[in-house]
Amino acid sequence: MEKTFTLRRQEVLFDAPMVSDVQERWPALFDVIQINAEFRRITTMPLQSRFVSQLDLHSANLLRVFLKRSGQQGKTLRDIVAMMTDDVDAGRECIIKGLCMYLNGDPKDLVQEYMDMTEGNTLSAIERTVVGIYVARQTPGSNSSDVGVILEGVVVLRDLENVALATAMLFGFFYILNMRYPSKLHYTLEVIQKIIMELDAADLSRKAQSLTSKVHQ
Repeated sequence: MEKTFTLRRQEVLFDAPMVSDVQERWPALFDVIQINAEFRRITTMPLQSRFVSQLDLHSANLLRVFLKRSGQQGKTLRDIVAMMTDDVDAGRECIIKGLCMYLNGDPKDLVQEYMDMTEGNTLSAIERTVVGIYVARQTPGSNSSDVGVILEGVVVLRDLENVALATAMLFGFFYILNMRYPSKLHYTLEVIQKIIMELDAADLSRKAQSLTSKVHQ
């Protein structure tokens, strides 16, 4: 994949192919190891390890900021925080969902939970998903049986270990496929990029600036 990087990058930047076309042309790219490698080739920065370590670094301060929020949004944030357990992966998932909510987004715009991945309504919902993460559970509240990434209505990654890993991979795809952030997830992905990953951190939006100042108080 390293030898074909220049060719692949030119195709992505100049032809702007559909995700399904990239998947057909470069199937080996849609793999956790290759996504990490391609992201590093583009940014010179590790993806998965940096995302997880930086998320953990900011978690305590983000929790403090979440719990200070008032009103209905504050109540929802406290409900999300209350779901945190000693399980590290579940805790990271709550932080990510809380970040979506704090930035006036809906966590369901990022993470959708399904009980049956073969059911008609589930398949229709996936086809309508521009970008997102799915979590398959056998029953509500149970441990996930599968976590994956959806792009342009297509499941491009599956069998991931947890939501934090899926979030890192989804973020990586925006760089690898030169995609724009969707409006509903714009601020969440901006914060992941500029505050969590510390990539191109200049020109923060007002929401990102406000969060940064509160995190460092």
